[in-house]
Amino acid sequence: MAIKVHGSLFSTATMRVLACLNEKGLDYEFVPIDMKAGEHKKEPFISLNPFGQVPGFEDGDLKLFESRAINQYITSTYTDKGTPLVFHDPKEMAVLFVGMQVESLQYNPPAGKLTLELTIKPMLGMATDEAVVEEKEAELAKVLDVYESRLGQSKYVSGDSFTLADLHHLPTLSYLMGTRVKSVFDSRPHVRAWCANILARPAWQKVIAMQHN
Repeated sequence: MAIKVHGSLFSTATMRVLACLNEKGLDYEFVPIDMKAGEHKKEPFISLNPFGQVPGFEDGDLKLFESRAINQYITSTYTDKGTPLVFHDPKEMAVLFVGMQVESLQYNPPAGKLTLELTIKPMLGMATDEAVVEEKEAELAKVLDVYESRLGQSKYVSGDSFTLADLHHLPTLSYLMGTRVKSVFDSRPHVRAWCANILARPAWQKVIAMQHN
């Protein structure tokens, strides 16, 4: 099998790549990396990602890291497979690039911190920093106010088609829906509908099923 994803099923970055592969309907091999044992910080994994962060990705002789870059490679290489996830029109792609940047630079910093504090730390038996939660929840609320306005104009964040801009939110969204921060999403009707829509996608549900196998 040409495509291999080396990572953890509970890593948001790994989950992001698996969701993209599932949307494209591609066959791949998942290679689990034991992060508790520090496998991501030593060989052979460190040859895939010198920064020691999952996932690592292989497609034949090509080796990549950074989940969002991996997903852009997947969508541009396997254009004829599964869900397009991108556009062909340059203006539509420009809007999509904005949506992807917003996810990465505006949404993910508070959402990622909240995921760490409210889900990952408890999983590892660590204490949640309530001051950080309060600060990041307020930051996330401001971002979601912008989303609420945007999603009042289109079904998805970059138009009326499901794209990478939506998909990249899925891991943190999925985690945060199981925490008290869910109310920040639910209190905004357009955001709530968008969350329910994208979290129900079969490709994403397949990722969640992998966690429970």
